[in-house]
This record gives sequence, C-alpha cells and structure tokens, in this order.
Amino acid sequence: MDASEFDSWMRAELDSVEQALQRWVSPDAPAGLGEAMRYGVLDGGKRLRPLLVLAACEAAAGDRNAALRASVAVELIHAYSLIHDDMPCMDNDVLRRGKPTVHVKFGQAQAMLAGDAMQALAFEVLTPASAEPDGFAPALQARLCGLLARAAGHEGMAGGQAIDLASIGRPLDEWKLRDMHRRKTGALLQASVLMGAACGELPARGWESLSQYGAAIGLAFQVVDDILDVTQASETLGKTAGKDEHCNKPTYVSVLGLEGARKQAQTLRERAQAALAEGGLRHTARLSWLADLVVDRNS
Repeated sequence: MDASEFDSWMRAELDSVEQALQRWVSPDAPAGLGEAMRYGVLDGGKRLRPLLVLAACEAAAGDRNAALRASVAVELIHAYSLIHDDMPCMDNDVLRRGKPTVHVKFGQAQAMLAGDAMQALAFEVLTPASAEPDGFAPALQARLCGLLARAAGHEGMAGGQAIDLASIGRPLDEWKLRDMHRRKTGALLQASVLMGAACGELPARGWESLSQYGAAIGLAFQVVDDILDVTQASETLGKTAGKDEHCNKPTYVSVLGLEGARKQAQTLRERAQAALAEGGLRHTARLSWLADLVVDRNS
C-alpha cells in the first residue's frame, strides 16, 4: 500500500465515521443538550481511535457494522473526556479543536451534562436491538462494552486523569509517568485496536500482537503530544500550547528532555511495527501506516 491508497482509505473512513456520528448524536436532546453534544464531537478531531477500530477490524476480517458502531462509541468516550478535562475543575482550558471549549460556549453545567450523555450514548450505540439492520450478536455487544468500559474507567482513562491531577507540581520518574499515560491516554487507544479485533476471529498470537501494537502506539501518542506541546503554536495544535509546562505538570519532555522524548517516540513506533510483523496477520498495512501517522504528526 502506498501513501495515496492510505490517504484515500482514511478519507473514506473519516467520512463514514462523521456520517455515523451525525446520525447517532441527535440534535433533539432537550434544553439545548443535543446542540452542546454535537458541538463537542462533530466536525473536529483526528478521529484516530475510530480509524484504529476500523483498521483492526480489517486485519481480523471482522464485522464491519459492529466495527463502525464501535468506532463511534470510542470517539464518544474520547470526546466526553475532553469536554470534562477542559473544565475549570480540571485543566481549565478555553480552546479545543480550534474553537472555544464546550463549557466556554454553553456553560459549565451544560458541558458536564453533555459529557455525561455522550458517555451513556457510547454504550447505547454498542447495544443495538436485534431488529436493527446493522445489529450484531449480544455476545459481541457485551465484549465490546467490556473492553470500552475497562479502558475508560478507574483502571484506564479516569484513573490516569486522577493521577495526572494529583501529580501537578510533583516530580514523577519515568516509570510512574509511563503508568499514568498508559492509563490516561494509552488505554483508550489500545482498546480501539482490540475492539476492532474483537469484531473478527483471531488466534491468540494475532490478538496478542494487536494488543502489543495498541499499547505501543497508545504511549507513543502521548509522548508526541508532550513534544508538540512545547514545539508547536496553539494555532497549529487547535488547543492551548505550553499548558502542561505552565501548570507544572510532569511530561515526557520534562522527565526525558526533548531529544529523549523524540527517541522514545521512535522506539515505540518500532515496537508497534515489530508487533504487527510478529502477529502473522495478513491485512495490517493500514495499522502500520497509522503507527507512522501517530509519531510523524505535527498537531
């Protein structure tokens, strides 16, 4: 697969995900809640997590309908976490995806409710009724819900966010920093890969290789985020640059230095690519390209 083929695939899948989000995130929620939800999730973001779901589903020769629903669900969880993360009680940020954050636009109470509703909607999307044309087996519904819940909860994203807030102004060694980001950022990215894989049937070796791939790119994403936070402008990032340093948060750059962080990102890319090569799966080219995209991005 060359770059143009990958770009064509990515554009087509991004369009599919956007259409699905438009369909499932209704503007009809009461008292302006639907508008706040749509503002927080539509027309913005890299959609990396949905792309990982869909590429992993292809590698596992899985159920496309289930994977598309899983891609929407994981993006809803990601978007809800950003809405809450930006609020004054947490990171207190005013810019996200190049526009005012949800609490700035709609107020804190509406932002909190929008995030709550999007979290619930993620699991609604994963549990279609049997009569729905894109429905799938209850056993797969349960498996996808379990993967997503564990990645989003106290063992994953929420737990990592708690560690992050508790670590402001406190030094962390590399092991503790890695554990925090494995939970806060990495868990949901790894779950995206595994949810896609769960839509198909894989031997244990293939499942383990995708799990290792997901863990590596999950951590690589955060390393690169820390690098970009000190090397790019807010206009490029679509969010406030230099925020972590200003808030005295530990990052890969503060712990390893800029060059050390860049070397770590490359090491994690190599680890992800090696995991794909060792899995014995045939259709992993898109996952390989996505690993490069994680590390080589500039925003």
